[in-house]
Amino acid sequence: MRPTVYIETTIPSYLTAWPSRDLVRAAHQQVTREWWATRDTYELRVSRIVIAECGKGDAQAAKERLGALSGIELLDPSHEAGELADALLRDVPLPPAARLDALHMAISAVHAMNYLLTWNCRHIANATLRKRIERVCRAAGYEPPLICTPQEFTAGNPDDD
Repeated sequence: MRPTVYIETTIPSYLTAWPSRDLVRAAHQQVTREWWATRDTYELRVSRIVIAECGKGDAQAAKERLGALSGIELLDPSHEAGELADALLRDVPLPPAARLDALHMAISAVHAMNYLLTWNCRHIANATLRKRIERVCRAAGYEPPLICTPQEFTAGNPDDD
C-alpha cells in the first residue's frame, strides 16, 4: 500500500501560481512542482475545506488550483475532526484565526494520513508547535501525520524508515 498524503491548500496554490519574483517563493514553487511530479507514488487526499479554499479568489487561478486536485479523493470533515480541531486551538494553542489550519491537521489525523503536506509554516509545519500538535492528537486517540513541506519530503525516500 502506498503512503497516504493529505494535500493542504498551499500545495495547489504554489503548484499553479505564476512564477514569483521572490526567490524563496519561486524556489518553493519549483520544489512543489518537482514533488508533484512524484505524486503517483502516494495516495493523495484532500478535504472539502481545501476545495473551498482553492475555489476562492481569481476565477482563472481557482480553476487551475481545482484542476490540479481533480480526481483526488475527498475526506469529509467529521464531528471527530471538529472536536480535535477545537483541542488543537485550545491546547497548542493556536489563534482563533487558525481554525482552518487546525481543521486540516485534525482531518488528516482522524483519517490516519501518513503525511500532511503544506507550505503553511506559521501554524502547521512549525517546528516549535509540532510536538504540541502531536501530543494533542495522541491525547485524543489519533496518531498525527508527519507534517512536512515538499522540500522536506524530497530530501529522502519516505520508505527508508
